[in-house]
Amino acid sequence: MKVAFYTLGCKVNQNETGALAQLFYENGFEPAPDGGEADVYIVNSCTVTAGGDKKSRQWLRRAKRRNPGAVTVLTGCFPQAFPGEALAVEEADIITGSGARRRVLDNVLRFLQEGGRIVDIAPHEKSERFEELPMERLEGHTRAFMKIEDGCNRRCAYCVIPRARGSVRSRAEESILGELAALAKGGYAEVVFSGINLSSYGRDTGTDLAEIVEKAAQVPGIRRIRLGSLEPDLMTEEMIARMARVPALCPQFHLSLQSGCDATLRRMRRIYDTAGYRAVVEKLRAAFPGASFTTDVIVGFPGETETDFEESAAFVREIGFLKVHVFSFSRRAGTPAYDMPDQIDEAEKARRSHRLQAEADAVRARVIAGMEGCPVEVLLEKPVNNTLFTGYTREYVPVLLKAPGHRQGGIVHAVLGAFDGTRCTAALAE
Repeated sequence: MKVAFYTLGCKVNQNETGALAQLFYENGFEPAPDGGEADVYIVNSCTVTAGGDKKSRQWLRRAKRRNPGAVTVLTGCFPQAFPGEALAVEEADIITGSGARRRVLDNVLRFLQEGGRIVDIAPHEKSERFEELPMERLEGHTRAFMKIEDGCNRRCAYCVIPRARGSVRSRAEESILGELAALAKGGYAEVVFSGINLSSYGRDTGTDLAEIVEKAAQVPGIRRIRLGSLEPDLMTEEMIARMARVPALCPQFHLSLQSGCDATLRRMRRIYDTAGYRAVVEKLRAAFPGASFTTDVIVGFPGETETDFEESAAFVREIGFLKVHVFSFSRRAGTPAYDMPDQIDEAEKARRSHRLQAEADAVRARVIAGMEGCPVEVLLEKPVNNTLFTGYTREYVPVLLKAPGHRQGGIVHAVLGAFDGTRCTAALAE
């Protein structure tokens, strides 16, 4: 039987879809061809925005139209956070939450034998532990993505993720290091650590993110370690100093911002202000010369005035982010922001989103242009032909370069050239 997956949202969701796929393939299922018909359709949902919920419903409806006899599964954060709304998706034969991922396969096999709609949404519990899933190994991938943390203990005013994901749960150190050894043996030179609140790794087990980075770097064959989204207030001086002593750690930091306006940050119930954020950036730049920064910014949060928006945009320009993901505030039922006064209309949110993204793209072009002529280390990712590859530097600059005699997954030394708006040209270092 053929199975198709559709993933929405963050890197954690993508990791979990990879693990689900491996579970299904190991149990006799085959991947459906791109755009082809499948016997089982699985959507791994995201519920950060209402738009994500809508996309999940639309995909399932298309799947049922394509093959009315197929088994359709709605899983992930949407059903976990909003079970009532998920149950109303009539096209879903099986509905599960963000936990007990292994039961997705069991539920599909049960449905194939018995029929009848299955709803399996287990509530998160404080005693819950990190769920081990098979490692993700996808053909054509040169970086390994590894989920090492789940859940979040924070209560930001706009966010439904703690309800969808539960409390912080950290993956066991021996499990991480064992998988890293297997990945290195399989030819992966770079690993990307991800989590719902990655900076909180180890807070439930008595360790911390710096320690697992230090130990991961000692695994033979792992040459580059990259970190997912980080909370700036949790990047302490000690953590930064320890990480700076790990040569394998890539100097690219995705520091969650959400707004560059202090008044908006207070309404969002974030735990830092722009001065604190700026201080963390300065400490990281001092510890990692040439470091790059990426982030997320919400526009149109309730009460955000035009002056607030301008302040946020100015902060984005000041920091000089390599890349910014801009998105409009989405009201999520059950969060404090849902009922806040001075909601911004959708047209104004769209205007601000487009404007800030244009400014962020201009900052990106300026930052990358400033790197022209710099020596870099490039992981060769996708071959365009026998000698031409796309790839990424340690700072996460996308490049295009000729590397005759080298293979996909290799790491080469190069010199950056001009930026064309999409990628930098690069040449092998002599």
